[in-house]
Amino acid sequence: MIQKVRSHPSQNELLLFERSSPGKKGYQLPDLDVPTIDAAEALGAGNTRITIEDFPEVSEVDVIRHFTRLSTWNYAIDLGLYPLGSCTMKYNPRINEQVARVDGMAWIHPYQPDSLSQGAMQVMSELERCLIEITGMDAITLQPAAGAHGEFTGILLMHAALAAQGNPRKKILIPDSAHGTNPASAHMAAYAVENVPSNSRGMVDIAALARVVDEDVAGMMVTNPNTLGVFEENISQVAEILHAKGALLYMDGANMNALAGISRPGDFGVDVMHLNLHKTFSTPHGGGGPGSGPVAVKQHLEPFLPIPRLARVNDQWTWNYDRPQSVGRVRAFYGNFGVLVRALAYIMAHGGDGLPRATFDALLNANYIRKLLEPYYEMPYPEPSMHECVFSDARQAKFGIDTMIIAKRLIDYGFHPYTVAFPLIVKGALMIEPTETESKRELDLFADAMISIAKEIEETPDLVKTAPHTTRTARVDEVTAARKPIVRWKGPS
Repeated sequence: MIQKVRSHPSQNELLLFERSSPGKKGYQLPDLDVPTIDAAEALGAGNTRITIEDFPEVSEVDVIRHFTRLSTWNYAIDLGLYPLGSCTMKYNPRINEQVARVDGMAWIHPYQPDSLSQGAMQVMSELERCLIEITGMDAITLQPAAGAHGEFTGILLMHAALAAQGNPRKKILIPDSAHGTNPASAHMAAYAVENVPSNSRGMVDIAALARVVDEDVAGMMVTNPNTLGVFEENISQVAEILHAKGALLYMDGANMNALAGISRPGDFGVDVMHLNLHKTFSTPHGGGGPGSGPVAVKQHLEPFLPIPRLARVNDQWTWNYDRPQSVGRVRAFYGNFGVLVRALAYIMAHGGDGLPRATFDALLNANYIRKLLEPYYEMPYPEPSMHECVFSDARQAKFGIDTMIIAKRLIDYGFHPYTVAFPLIVKGALMIEPTETESKRELDLFADAMISIAKEIEETPDLVKTAPHTTRTARVDEVTAARKPIVRWKGPS
């Protein structure tokens, strides 16, 4: 029998300030065996203080237990499934972490001379080679620090290439099914943004695209598979329409998890794309970083890649700064090196045969979830799903329940919520991506929870409307929290 609710610890934990007891300390040290130095005299009275006002006084065991209990409130990929669609939150194999912690990798300094960095440079070269083969592109830079940073870098490359031809042009086209960062990246590069609608199948409307492409269009940013989890089957035609007008095709590669080892963007007309190593190639994700968003290009954009570029001279790796058409640096040093090591470890562990198997597992898991949930949740676009599936809350809305409320009820079942209300072209979207790292049992647990919630909505809607019931704070006012955040502790109430 499938367990419906995964148990998870929850305590009404006090703040350290509330646990404070005068005279307690979190450490004990022997008496000094050297003369005591007056800190105020040595450092200056203005640079020292005897006490810190309201600083909590607690014992070591109080500190350890407090933070251990708090850690049980954190949902993590090591605890269970992250069904976030588009975000691709999958398990990070520990072998990747172990490789990145090898002394030669972990302790290398970016200011070391080239002669002492040959191994690290070889790692980057090998990763470049692998990513070029996987994407079908001709060259790549590992500098960008995240996906959106890669998007911005890619648009800068497009601008530079078109400017070299005499006209950088004015507009970037973006489908309504693209990632939300795409228009922001284009705007930051000083381009106007124009929307291209999807057709009834959730793909780029080819006729609408042909009407808007003119000599002012620099290019188009397409996410493929798009945020509906649908593969743009006319992508080669999209490329032809753009290229006929001298425009370029940018592909947001955040969903490469659905293509790796199976389909190569360079083969269907893409000029420039970014990859999210913290998604497709399973490096740490979230919490503000680090990430990595390498940008791959076809040969005609290679001269504009950021400096420096890896170069092999006299059997030694070095850096080439002599690139007059380059857009310049986009990041200090050469990228987030530890993330690059982890990504190469992931690729090498899978090998050429393993990567397509991982991709097929991601597709299988997404479609398994889809088939289980289709009887209970509306599927607005019935096209075959790739690595993720998007439902809507249309059936549940009849009972006064929307996607946000369903997500909150899911927390009571011990799961992190799916992506809520995105993509925007689906009203009340529930976006789910299980990735390839989840077992059938975990998917069954998740699907059973979602099915139970669908039944609750019909039978006991008030129970769902007041969720979550198992969290320390039951109902959060998201609007007030966003507009009036409290960032300073005011003392016990």
